[in-house]
Amino acid sequence: MTDLCFLPATELAAMLRAREISARELLDASLDRIERLNPAVNAVVTLDAEGARAAADAADAALAAGRPVGPLHGLPVAHKDTHATGGMRTTWGSPLHPNTVPARDELVVARLKAAGAIRVGKTNVPEFAAGSHTFNPLFGATHNPYRHGLSAGGSSGGAAAALAAGMVPLAEGSDMGGSLRNPAGFCNVVGLRPTPGRVPTWPSPMGWSQLSVQGPMGRTVADVALQLSVLAGPDRRVPIALDDDGAGFAAPLPESLAGLRVAWAPDLGGRVTVDPAISSVLASSVEVFEGLGAHVEAACPDLSGADEVFGTLRAWVFDANFGELIRKYPDQVKQSIQWNAAKGAELTGSDVSRAEVAHTALYERMVAFFDEFDVLLAPTTQVLPFPVELEYPTEIGGVPQENYLEWMRSCTLISATGCPALSVPGGFTPDGLPVGLQIIGAPRADRRVLEVGHAFERATRFGQRRPAL
Repeated sequence: MTDLCFLPATELAAMLRAREISARELLDASLDRIERLNPAVNAVVTLDAEGARAAADAADAALAAGRPVGPLHGLPVAHKDTHATGGMRTTWGSPLHPNTVPARDELVVARLKAAGAIRVGKTNVPEFAAGSHTFNPLFGATHNPYRHGLSAGGSSGGAAAALAAGMVPLAEGSDMGGSLRNPAGFCNVVGLRPTPGRVPTWPSPMGWSQLSVQGPMGRTVADVALQLSVLAGPDRRVPIALDDDGAGFAAPLPESLAGLRVAWAPDLGGRVTVDPAISSVLASSVEVFEGLGAHVEAACPDLSGADEVFGTLRAWVFDANFGELIRKYPDQVKQSIQWNAAKGAELTGSDVSRAEVAHTALYERMVAFFDEFDVLLAPTTQVLPFPVELEYPTEIGGVPQENYLEWMRSCTLISATGCPALSVPGGFTPDGLPVGLQIIGAPRADRRVLEVGHAFERATRFGQRRPAL
């Protein structure tokens, strides 16, 4: 049963359709693993075992009757607890919503259900998904499956931990400043921040904003691509939604990178401080890519202005989303959210316009950079998983980190560019902590980063090293 829980979702999907296993059998294996391991990991915070069993039985009956089934038929999936699930508790990790039950699914949840996935439960998040460390006053902290007592990252930390621990084969999350990539790096799984609009977000109070995106997580790149094939696609209610059909993402991924032009930026052009332990692990990536036929050279795009763009637009979004809530319930919203929203309230129209001008210039420079290179490689995180008692690392290599955002600039700088970015397992430190490699592509080149990540994954097999739970 443990082996079944660690098979790739792509293999499980084929086995389910061939009726080599049943949806109920796979679900029971997942539920058994959740029951045994979740008390220590704290990845799943809401569980609907009976509802999942009913859905699995219905899926098995549909297949037996010869009815059409979706590409995710019978695969258990866990949803991020900031994504509304109709009829199932959604708390946003906030004491303001301990028992909120939405009336309907939001789009990312609805698309997975329509594709045949079985909803198991909700995964832990930091309060309102703010920050790259998963803890909140309702459920406490999620622990890293590779080392109890250390952070699983965030804000999709519960999702990453559930995947790493074999609780579910698929999970989803969101990413403003690294929330799909950071926990993937911490937990030795795969997380994709898609091009904004690739996975439409609905409902959303700020439909034109491109800073926060939703996307897939899995244990393999092919699993992430399979999930993206059903999450991607147009929606007329979402103004930035891309028109491309997502089905093509499920096509087989190549393993050769012959002729690929790769830029390697271990500290993003000197803009970030990286723990030397991470740099040491990722240094061998260059040889792996060269062995796969790629041409690698040290290069980094001009990321000037990216900090201003991200900081300004994030603060603007936080004031819009949380400003009124903070004014009503100042004692029930965590301090870091209040700080970020206050920064937004201080912004002037000129501040926002300057950020948007810089945003446009940054985007144009990235497009020009990817005329010369196919992908950019960089560390996913600047630090290794840290103790769960910390809200965030306060220094990296002796360099102070002044707020809860600075330590994750290896991700936030990329968020500002509008480029798709994939975190794949990049190796382990000598004492067994996971390190993530970030693969960044040109805007809308989501398929390219998946192809590159898949080839690297197959060559290294880092993702197959399981936690000793």
